[in-house]
Amino acid sequence: MLSMYRAVMDSNHNPLRHLPPAQRFQTMMFLSMMWTAIFCSMGGLWFWYGELIIGHLLAALGFAITGITFRRASSTPVGTYRDQPLKDGTPRYDDVWGA
Repeated sequence: MLSMYRAVMDSNHNPLRHLPPAQRFQTMMFLSMMWTAIFCSMGGLWFWYGELIIGHLLAALGFAITGITFRRASSTPVGTYRDQPLKDGTPRYDDVWGA
């Protein structure tokens, strides 16, 4: 159970670990706000059947967005653009000035 929790909630273990810390925090905040809105909407729509279906669709959409976010984060190269040299060996524009 702990490994399943870490796979989703711990940004040091989930696919977002490849992002810089600031982007990792922003992405985790976005996902937490999204899931909070989804669960609050589902809780408020419990008494109506049509809205219950919409709640299930919201949950499915949340799973899809989380999965896409994790997949894109795991395929993102580690580091910034300066850490990825150009194929022809030329420096990046800010590397010219020794920054």
